[in-house]
Amino acid sequence: MGTSNTTIYYGVRCPKGDYMIFLQHTEHSHLPRISMKHKLINYFRYVDDILLIYDSSHTDITSILNDFNSIHPNLTFTDELERDNKLSFLDITIHKTPPGIKISIFRKPTFTDTLIPYK
Repeated sequence: MGTSNTTIYYGVRCPKGDYMIFLQHTEHSHLPRISMKHKLINYFRYVDDILLIYDSSHTDITSILNDFNSIHPNLTFTDELERDNKLSFLDITIHKTPPGIKISIFRKPTFTDTLIPYK
């Protein structure tokens, strides 16, 4: 990853019910257009968590977010930008470094590393 590439994470809120089918339909209907328009590098989704990788020299997060939020009135996409070249996604932390990326396990600040013994 070059220094101009920016990693971004989206959290998605959608209507209750079987939203997975709705999200898949939305991806198939709208993602190709948005991806081509903004020259997205990659798109990953696990349930309702989305990780987008894009080149900030081609587009900006405000434009991407506006396009995603205009897809459907019941879908709200939010953004979380990387800080200090780090971003937590699911249970991992992604570190952007000059030669590439490093991945480590994400721990919340309240993590105590204490286990309850089981017998």
